Amino acid sequence: MSKVIALSTPTMNGTELQYIHEAFETNWIAPLGPNVDAFEQALATYIGTSHVAALSSGTAAIHLALRALGVTDGDIVFCSDMTFAATCNPIKYERAVPVFIDSECNSWNMCPESLELAFAKYPQVKAVIVVNLYGTPAKLDEIASICQRHNTPLIEDAAESLGSTLNGVQTSRFGRIGILSFNGNKIITTSGGGALVCDDENIITKVRSWSNQSRDPARHYQHSELGYNYRMSNICAGIGRGQLTTLDLRITQKTDIYRRYKEAFSRCAFIAMNPIPDNCVANHWLSCITLYDDCPVSVIEIIERLEKERMECRPLWKPMSLQPYYEGCDFVSVSERAVSHDLFSRGLCLPSDVKMTMEEQAGVCRLISAQF
Repeated sequence: MSKVIALSTPTMNGTELQYIHEAFETNWIAPLGPNVDAFEQALATYIGTSHVAALSSGTAAIHLALRALGVTDGDIVFCSDMTFAATCNPIKYERAVPVFIDSECNSWNMCPESLELAFAKYPQVKAVIVVNLYGTPAKLDEIASICQRHNTPLIEDAAESLGSTLNGVQTSRFGRIGILSFNGNKIITTSGGGALVCDDENIITKVRSWSNQSRDPARHYQHSELGYNYRMSNICAGIGRGQLTTLDLRITQKTDIYRRYKEAFSRCAFIAMNPIPDNCVANHWLSCITLYDDCPVSVIEIIERLEKERMECRPLWKPMSLQPYYEGCDFVSVSERAVSHDLFSRGLCLPSDVKMTMEEQAGVCRLISAQF
C-alpha cells in the first residue's frame, strides 16, 4: 500500500486554528492565558466535575496527584500492572514503592480480587492508581469501594478513556483524583498535555501552584516550597479547545472501527477482540485482539506481516512487572497464570486511526485473516 495505515494519529477539525490565531493576535503565547481557562472549564463541563487543572502532560498530572495525596519516600502505592510506564514512573519520582496488581479478563484492567489480596499483604498503602486500558473502564465501582474500605485514596488514570462511561458516569470521576492525557496519539490532543480532575478545590489550588513553580503571591520571585514547570501553554490549550468540539464524533468513529473489526473476525476461530463489559461505554481509543493458545501464527508474525504492507500495529502494553527497570517490585495476582502476562504474550493493537477508510480497514482484516 502506498500510504501508512496508522495506529492512531492526531486528527484536526479546523477549529483549533481559530483559538491558536486568537492567542497570536493577543500575544498570549506563554503558559497560561484565556485558552487554558476556557479549556479547563469546557473539560469540567463535559466530564461533570468541579475543577480541572490543565498541565503539560498526563505524567505531570499523576506526579502532582501523588504529591497532593502526600506520597513520599518509602510509601506503598498499588498500580495497575498492564499500563504504559508513565502511570507508575511518578511513584519513583517521589521515592515511593510501586506494587503491581494483575489484570482481570473481562476488561483487561485491574483485578478487584487481586487488589483485595494486595491489601491483605500490605495493610498500609498510601494510594492506588487504576488505569482504564485502551479506553475501556475498569471495574471502577468495585475498586473504589475496596479503596474506601481500606481508607486509601484512588487515583483514576483515564489517560486513554476520555469520553468513556461506566453506568453513565464519565471516567476520571471515580477516584479522589482523575488523570487525563492529550498526547498526540490520544482520542483528542493538545500536541502534548494532560489534566488533573478533582472536586476538591484545595487540591486543585495546590496543584496549580506547584505546576507554576510554586510562586508565592509576592512582588518579587519568592518560593516557599518546591515547584514544577508543569502548566499547559495557551497555544496547546487552544488546540485542545478545538479538539474537544469533535470528541463525540471521534468516539463514534472509533466505535465504528471496533465494530467492523469485530464483525470481520467473528468467523475466525483464533481471534478474540478486546472485551467491553455490558455496563460501560468505551471510547475504543485502540481496537485490540488476542490470539488463542492454539493459534498457528504468533503476534510478532502478524505484526511483521502488517508492517510489510505499511500497516501500523504493536503488541499490547508490556506489563510493568516484566519491565527491567521494575525488576524486584512486587506483583500481586490471584491467578496461577498472570492475566497481564498472558495478554501481553497473545495480544496486539490494530490500526485504529479515524482517517483510515473502510476499504483500508478491510485490507487490514483480509491480511490478518489470511494468516490462518
